[in-house]
Amino acid sequence: MDRGTARYLASRLVTSVLIVLGAMLLLFALSALVPGDPAATLLGPQATPEYARRFISEMGLDRPLPERFWLFFRNVLAGNLGVDVLSGRSVAGMVLAVIPYTFILTFASIGLAVLTGVPLGIFAATHRGSPADNLLAFVSVAFIAVPSFVVAIMLLLVFSIWLDWLPVLGAGNTDDLWDQAKRLVLPTAALALGWVGFIARLVRSSMLEVMGEPYIRTLRAYGISESLVTYKYALKNACIPTIALLGLGIGRLLGGAVLVEIVFARPGLGRLIYDAISIRNFPVVQGAVLVVVVLFVLVNLLVDLSYSAIDPRMRRDTAR
Repeated sequence: MDRGTARYLASRLVTSVLIVLGAMLLLFALSALVPGDPAATLLGPQATPEYARRFISEMGLDRPLPERFWLFFRNVLAGNLGVDVLSGRSVAGMVLAVIPYTFILTFASIGLAVLTGVPLGIFAATHRGSPADNLLAFVSVAFIAVPSFVVAIMLLLVFSIWLDWLPVLGAGNTDDLWDQAKRLVLPTAALALGWVGFIARLVRSSMLEVMGEPYIRTLRAYGISESLVTYKYALKNACIPTIALLGLGIGRLLGGAVLVEIVFARPGLGRLIYDAISIRNFPVVQGAVLVVVVLFVLVNLLVDLSYSAIDPRMRRDTAR
């Protein structure tokens, strides 16, 4: 590993750690500043004052804010995300139970968006100005403009209610992979549709920019076939911005998964966070959101490293 690569990796690691620490501080501050009595919200009006006081003591809400933050920080470093105050289960266990569903939905959506958007972007770039290019531009903008939860509701109405082709709700039987796959189709399509438009437009513009570079004209002058120039030489450089976009895409899809999981009644991190917020179950909210932040930071770190591997100029610029 050369010095530039080592410095770039070290800088990205330090930045990632600072982001996670900032997210922890922000999560704690927001939970502490939310008005109202969490004990009354969680326990309901039937709880006795003695039980409410004991509940507040168990949650640590009667301690000073600095002490509460230090305990939260120390527990997170030890891998302890807290305990669900209602069920007594560990938050880490609750997150581990649902995170595979969110992973499957998110990466299936990214995969569908890439497999659809990249070919569409290449086709639009190689047929610039044609009616097909104009149609793809219109469709891509339409895909980008429609929110994922609206797409989810429309897909549910058309393919589950009207046509009765696909199951409506849930993640399927854990012992039946075919049932799980069928129930994954509509949520995946709902999340991926907007990113198909993003990726297609980005690949098209990147391809057009790269195709005008001097080295591409040189390759053509040497008689290399147009398909080889397009797919071997131009596409590699044109995909660099797309790789950077995928890092943001993971975070956006994790956020969009909240509403999609609610529409399709799927288990997952989004559904867990939504249910915890609705009853102000702060330990679950803090732990689950922190896991989402860490995942987002890790994915962006990996994307940055892969980006620098493809384009060494990033490492040189960072090392200066």
